[in-house]
Amino acid sequence: MSNDHLKFYINGAWVDPVKPATIDVVNPATEEPFTKISAGSAADVDKAVAAARAAFPAFSQTSKAERVALLKRIIAAYDKRAEDIAQAVSAEMGAPIAMARHSQAAAGKAHLESTLKALEQMEFEEQRGITRIVREGIGVVGLITPWNWPLNQISCKVGPAIAAGCTMVLKPSEIAPITGIIFAEVMHDAGVPAGVFNLINGDGPNVGAPMSAHPGIDMMSFTGSTRAGILVAKAAADTVKRVSQELGGKSPNLILPDADFEPAVKKGIYACFNNSGQSCNAPTRMLVPLARHDEALVIAKAAAEKHKVGDPKSEDTMLGPVVSEAQFKKIQGLIEAGIKEGATLVTGGTGRPDGLNRGYYVRPTVFGNVSNDMTIAREEIFGPVIAILPYKTEEEAIAIANDTVYGLSANVESKDVAHAARVARQIRAGQVKINYPAWDTFAPFGGYKQSGNGREYADWGIHDFLEVKAIIGTEAA
Repeated sequence: MSNDHLKFYINGAWVDPVKPATIDVVNPATEEPFTKISAGSAADVDKAVAAARAAFPAFSQTSKAERVALLKRIIAAYDKRAEDIAQAVSAEMGAPIAMARHSQAAAGKAHLESTLKALEQMEFEEQRGITRIVREGIGVVGLITPWNWPLNQISCKVGPAIAAGCTMVLKPSEIAPITGIIFAEVMHDAGVPAGVFNLINGDGPNVGAPMSAHPGIDMMSFTGSTRAGILVAKAAADTVKRVSQELGGKSPNLILPDADFEPAVKKGIYACFNNSGQSCNAPTRMLVPLARHDEALVIAKAAAEKHKVGDPKSEDTMLGPVVSEAQFKKIQGLIEAGIKEGATLVTGGTGRPDGLNRGYYVRPTVFGNVSNDMTIAREEIFGPVIAILPYKTEEEAIAIANDTVYGLSANVESKDVAHAARVARQIRAGQVKINYPAWDTFAPFGGYKQSGNGREYADWGIHDFLEVKAIIGTEAA
């Protein structure tokens, strides 16, 4: 991994920013900066957009076979950098190294592979009577990705944009930007044509906002907080560009009375705490039958306390730190709110885990006797904190599950899959998982309500970057 992170990748080359300015990148395990990146500006956005616009006419006319071959080269180049990517994820966001390799870095490759398979199977044209329906790349797309699953989100935007024949400008999170720089190196090594892929580092106000408002960008694809997503949508409105967003969540995990109870509760804790709880689709509200609430707390306490928190470099660490001081303070404040509002603190609580005096480490925390009007049941915490809510009837459980401004994901646990599926149909969320299934990169991913709009993954992601054209009068063509 290069020590020089001060350049942007524009028009097939590494270039200096228009105006010199830097941002420290902090290792959350040590609280110390370990490198710097350049902070971009509107002038850098203009340069990148100009490169992408110049590259679009030729790239948009490439054949499906050419784009299939390009994705294969990108996957091969990504493979060669897998360990560099894992080390960067671990340093910039504190992911335990085993998790960085097997989940974080692996997720990026998985999305590229599913996009490749979807592209190979996709037809971009069809005849309907006298009309030829043509699906073609929407144009220049602006991509803004978050820090929590950096390669997951970069790959499930860049891969489909390439597949659709779009050119692009990527702004990774300034909190976890080094993986984005390595990804740009992957794109260069794979022989992506100059101007097709461009990368600028920087923050939301100085890079994200100019991208969203830029008349030369035809679409914005954003993953991050609902608050920031609203700003992107407002900035994009004046140019009537398409906006696809994957935003926050407060996902319910509805454990039905007939579920295999102990494994269901235990798996729910592990699913919530994965990635130190920093996943937008984490099942953070566990709904359990009132009669088994106290039993659930005992199981949850034991499961939570098995999570080894510590140095991300250690192979047996399960939870690293959360990503930043700001995130740490936010989580501490929400844990305090849970205590003050009368929830039962089952395990965990404020402060760092015992023996950890440095780093943004959070104690794995379980709250019981939570009501859905409490702050910890309403707000996205984005840390290893779970709220357990009792319910009396299935109808009440469904009502509690839907009583949120979010609608990204949900879980339903039951021995009767048909019953679980009937409940799933009543939950207002973009994904509902039954009995903790395997990850499916071909399932559409995106949210209802304030969790966003549009869908990502495989063919769903490709379609988001396509326009539909009707060429009428082609029956004899």
